[in-house]
Parts: sequence; structure tokens; C-alpha cells
Amino acid sequence: AVARTLAAAGARVALAARRLDRLETLADEIGGAAVACDLLDPAQVDALVPRVAETVGGPEILVNVAGMFVGACPAEDEPLESITQTLDLNLVVPFRLCQAVFPHMRAAGRGSIVNVSSISGQVGIPGIPQASYAASKAGLSGLTAELAVQWARHAIRVNTVAPGFFRSEITSGMYDDEGSCAWLRRNTPLPDDGTVDDFVGAVLWLASDAGRFTTGQTIVVDGGWTAR
Repeated sequence: AVARTLAAAGARVALAARRLDRLETLADEIGGAAVACDLLDPAQVDALVPRVAETVGGPEILVNVAGMFVGACPAEDEPLESITQTLDLNLVVPFRLCQAVFPHMRAAGRGSIVNVSSISGQVGIPGIPQASYAASKAGLSGLTAELAVQWARHAIRVNTVAPGFFRSEITSGMYDDEGSCAWLRRNTPLPDDGTVDDFVGAVLWLASDAGRFTTGQTIVVDGGWTAR
């Protein structure tokens, strides 16, 4: 949805993820480029931005949307491998991709980086223990603020979008369960379920000149969940 929205606004979009077949279908639809990349492989991460630059040109927008959640697990029982992988994919890799696009944005004299976080980085959520995930997402907000200040002199803006609960492959089980749906509605002040349009609108604002004077911020899109 983010790719479609940015392409419709005139961006040349490169898509990076593991499942090349799905990427190629979307790339054909939007006139973009598909780059297969396992972001947990350091060598593939190193090669990603140079490949994108060769294909569609030096990036002026980066949306760090890849992430993982290993499942609800009490903090005291979470294994080291899960902690390490979650922090790597959700925090270290976005940092490294920011580093990789920086020379291109500096050369262009402008740039916008949008990190995708979660309300889990803002508040604890009862019944869904996810310590490493929450730590990684809170870390994104700290990284965002620091990079925004360091790179402001280059007109590079860095922001984070922290969505609440949206239907996705990860959360589909919650939305298919009547009890979980009731819990979500009970705890969300706005009466409607969030849709993908509610999320991508925030990303488009921050990526485009509409957000030209906004940097270092974490924008929460959660129907009021964290405002209770």
C-alpha cells in the first residue's frame, strides 16, 4: 500500500523484501523495481542501496517498513536468538539503511526517511508480552530524533510512524476472533477500525513536501489507543 501510494504521487519506487515473486507482481503494477533482499543477511543489506541506485537512481526517500514479531512470550522466557533477531531486523537494519542512503540524500540536497514503528514502542499492551519488539520500536524513535538533528543541515528529514492495530498478515488472527475484535473496539476511542489508507496517509505526508517542516517526530496513528 505504501508503494502504491508513493508511486501514484510520482515517486520511482524500488521494493525490497525476501519474496521476489510478490515484489515483481507489485513492481509490474506500479512501474517500479523489485530487489530481492534478506535483511537479516548483512552482505545483502550492504548491497541493497547500491543496487537500488543503479536501478532507479539515488534514493531521496527511504521507508523502513520491514519488521518481525516472534510471538507473545514473557520477557523472562524470551530466548537470546529471538531477542537478537528482533533487535537486528527492527532497529539495526533500519539504522544501516539510513547510513546507506545518506550520501545519496546529501548529494541531492534533500531527503526524507520514514521509519515504521508501533504503539508497542510507546506503551505496554496488556496480554501481549513482547519485550524485544517493544524495545526495538522504542529504539526507532530515539534513532529518529538523533538522526533528524544530525542530518537537518543537509535538509534530510527523519520521522517515525507508530501505528496501532491494523489488519495485516500478522494480526489477522485477532481480527478473525470475535473476542479479540471486541477487546480492540473497547480500547480504541474512535469507532472505526483503522484501514491501510489511514496508515499510508501519514507516510505520504512525511515523505512528501507536505511535511517539509516536520522532522524528528514519532507520529502515532492508533485511533486514540495511546491517548486514553
